[in-house]
Amino acid sequence: MTELKLGAIEDDKPIKVTHELPASVHRDLVSYAEILAQETGQPIQDPSKLIAPMLARFMAADRRFRRARRARLPPIGGER
Repeated sequence: MTELKLGAIEDDKPIKVTHELPASVHRDLVSYAEILAQETGQPIQDPSKLIAPMLARFMAADRRFRRARRARLPPIGGER
């Protein structure tokens, strides 16, 4: 069985964003949701719920983004 990069989706307070997707991306998103549901045993009623965790995973895996973000943020608990 294929191991997907996303796991079970956490229930979190959402922020509404409206964006149009190309039809091919939507088809892939629906397919991803179907495969993820098979792997986790958790049905995905709305494939658009996968977009946020996918973006979060993408940003977490981007080393240059993490480095740039750390360089811009003040240290936690440190002096400003």
